[in-house]
Amino acid sequence: MWYWLFKYILLGPILALLGRPTIEGAEHIPTNGPAILASNHQAVMDSFYLPLRSPRRITFLAKSEYFTGTGLKGRFQRWFFSAVGQVPIDRTGADAAQDALNAGMRVLGDGKLLGIYPEGTRSPDGRLFKGKTGMARMALQSGVPVIPVAMIGTDKLNPIGSRFPRPTKIVIKVGEPIDFSRFNGMGGNRFVERAVTDEVMYKLMELSGQEYVDIYAATLKAQPADAAMAAPVAERIPDTKAS
Repeated sequence: MWYWLFKYILLGPILALLGRPTIEGAEHIPTNGPAILASNHQAVMDSFYLPLRSPRRITFLAKSEYFTGTGLKGRFQRWFFSAVGQVPIDRTGADAAQDALNAGMRVLGDGKLLGIYPEGTRSPDGRLFKGKTGMARMALQSGVPVIPVAMIGTDKLNPIGSRFPRPTKIVIKVGEPIDFSRFNGMGGNRFVERAVTDEVMYKLMELSGQEYVDIYAATLKAQPADAAMAAPVAERIPDTKAS
């Protein structure tokens, strides 16, 4: 109930006024059944604007910190993210990857749409970074299609470090579902998982128009500023589609 109240009454109208969001390719989102929505990640607001314009409810895997805070702010965050149906995952433990996989598989097993950011964290500079293979592992194990989604403009509305949104135009581009059935039975093969991930990232680069950087965003964030500025930029990802 709270999900729809936030979307249509409590929060959605305010977001619509601030971002004037439009969606292209909404017909690519299936009307029923499980699927993975794989999106680039420019800002916290990605997780608000994509559900706002999606014709179906989306469940995201949210970092556990949103559910473990203390004080008034912590209690509100815990209530809010629980109310809108987000699933907490611990990204720090030794079994973090497996825990995220299990959580995602439960969502897909319930026939829901699962929202995933393959980069694993927000882009620190607006570029598109190397995707992690957890998304591919879920897609291969579940057999569901992966739908690439490009969020455009959220980084201008909600820049890193900003406290208040800055009104701007938000565009959401949804690509055609990618069917990885050609890799049936090959889940767990790290080369196949990398090929699947790179194919999705290539589609995201096409949809978003972002430059691609062949390193993980988290790795760049951990580097000193001078080294981060020298990170290599790839013009494109090799097309990994099977011929």
